[in-house]
This record gives sequence, C-alpha cells and structure tokens, in this order.
Amino acid sequence: MFAETLKKVVDNVDGGIAAVIMGLDGIPVETYVRQQDRVDINTVAMEFSFILTQVRKAGDSLAVGNLEELVVKAQRLLLICRMISPQYFIAIAITSEGNFGKARFLARLATPSLVANL
Repeated sequence: MFAETLKKVVDNVDGGIAAVIMGLDGIPVETYVRQQDRVDINTVAMEFSFILTQVRKAGDSLAVGNLEELVVKAQRLLLICRMISPQYFIAIAITSEGNFGKARFLARLATPSLVANL
C-alpha cells in the first residue's frame, strides 16, 4: 500500500523524482524512485531525518506546536518533508523546476492513508 501511494504522489507531480517514508531514526519504510539517476532518496532523507528531529525539538522548546512540514530548496533539488506521525515522515524529491505546490498538496492528501497503514 505504501509503494502505491508513493508512486501516485511522485508520478502526478511535474518534476517528481522520488519519495520515501522514513522514521526519524533514518530507517526507510518504503521507497519509490521514478528517476533513478537523479538522487539517492534514501540517503538524502536519512541525512535530513536528523534535521527534522532538531527542528521538532526546537519547536517543542519554543512551544510553537508540532512540526508539520519542512521544505529544502537546493540548486538541483527540492525536498518536501511532511510528518505523518510523531516518528515517521514522507519525503518527496522533485526537480528545482518541479511543481512545488502540487507536491505539497499530494503529500497532504496522502497522509491519512499512510497513517492508517503504519
């Protein structure tokens, strides 16, 4: 079920490269890659899982509420990380010219089905 949801998100976004469901511990649950040569999504998400943990701790200490989403825009990649539970997130990689708004929208729509299957 996870693979089908990830495929739907990536394939329906202009510039979609890959997506992964990962724990904050850096262990991937499921991965889907559309453009194999573009990026190693597991390595990228694993590196950013530490940053998500730190941002989450900062949010808690500042009492601003739970972390929902973190977006990283690099020269060649846009990474959208959305928390789907307190310990798991979905990371979607798209090209820097990709449809950022649609990727965020599809990640938000996919969250309930991903949570139901965790």
